[in-house]
Amino acid sequence: MSTDKQQKRVTLAITGATGVQYGLRLLECLLAQNCAVDLLISKAAHLVIEVETPEKLPANADKLTEQLSERYAHLAGKVKAYGREDWFAPAASGSGAASSMVVCPCSGGTLSALATGASNNLIERAGDVALKEKRQLILVTREMPLHQVHLEHMLKLAQMGAVIMPASPGFYHQPKSVEDLIDFVVARVMDHLGLDQQLVAKWGES
Repeated sequence: MSTDKQQKRVTLAITGATGVQYGLRLLECLLAQNCAVDLLISKAAHLVIEVETPEKLPANADKLTEQLSERYAHLAGKVKAYGREDWFAPAASGSGAASSMVVCPCSGGTLSALATGASNNLIERAGDVALKEKRQLILVTREMPLHQVHLEHMLKLAQMGAVIMPASPGFYHQPKSVEDLIDFVVARVMDHLGLDQQLVAKWGES
């Protein structure tokens, strides 16, 4: 586990695509690795969370911070949630944003906004900041099938430096549950963030 001196700060955005389980699991893993997490959850994501999971997370950012801080009090990291129009959040400015941002899952709408430079809410602004400041931006896209515009946006963002990481779990680790499939994708994100993970053994390891 990382020490306080080495604490990594990550902006984690969860948007309204199916697969919010990836984002919630990633949050837990980041906190387990002593990361400071700036959490952004879109309005659509709150609805998807209610549909796909037993969770019911408060929409108010302060209440969400309190609930998640209590839930993950046993983990070393810290989480703080921000509202969709909290323009004073660190992620809204190049002088305050974290060195890494992950959008997990990344909806088609968010993909489009980032590719075209829209900044209509904090998630879009945070992604725009990551791109303009040349910081790490990982987009865990979750859509199928993909049409031409999706593909063009992915190519455009990749050319700007973003990492496009579709939520495509592998099977060589012989998954036995849905949780194993979720962990495969989360493990790959953790690897790209340069963080330790014991979710899935790296290729070549037993």
